Amino acid sequence: MKRIAILDYGSGNIASAARALQRVGADVTVTAEFDAALDADGLVVPGVGAFAACMTQIRAVRGDRIIGRRLAGGRPVLGICVGMQVLFEHGDEHGQHTAGVGEWPGTVERLQAETVPHMGWNVVEPGEGSRLFAGIDSATRFYFVHSYAVRTWEMGDTGPLTPPIVSWAEHGGDRFVAAVENGPLSATQFHPEKSGAAGAALLTNWLATV
Repeated sequence: MKRIAILDYGSGNIASAARALQRVGADVTVTAEFDAALDADGLVVPGVGAFAACMTQIRAVRGDRIIGRRLAGGRPVLGICVGMQVLFEHGDEHGQHTAGVGEWPGTVERLQAETVPHMGWNVVEPGEGSRLFAGIDSATRFYFVHSYAVRTWEMGDTGPLTPPIVSWAEHGGDRFVAAVENGPLSATQFHPEKSGAAGAALLTNWLATV
């Protein structure tokens, strides 16, 4: 059984994420303790609310260092919703520009759609070779609730490294990054823990990579 730590930094749907992972067979611990988060087989970084507030809370528990240390050792990390957004370099919300964890280049910005927030079920266009979406029908819908997203993928040539797999979604004609798979680092803008059978299938696929 895979040991999964959910980083408890004061934000995110921790209880529902824990239940969803337990249902697909993970041994789940909710923790803010540095060594426990570092040593688990997989780490989940949840997130709800404002980018700046989440970054303040993540730094307070040294979450940015935990993520960096894990990735340096090739140890899996999964970001969810704002937990995905903070993995990018910057967030622009309400006129406030905040530095993120910086694992990927890019800026989280307000969606340019007539109706915001984007709230409800939506399909995702999986990137070629995606393991997260393996075996999941392309018409499957996942649950989103957000007003901000990464609208432009900025990572260029990765040289000899395997390029990231980027999956997309669209809301009100505005296209945005819905998921990324980049070696041991994966993330989803939607909430797999709120996406029923579809989310369970995706979490099962992620656990298989841990």
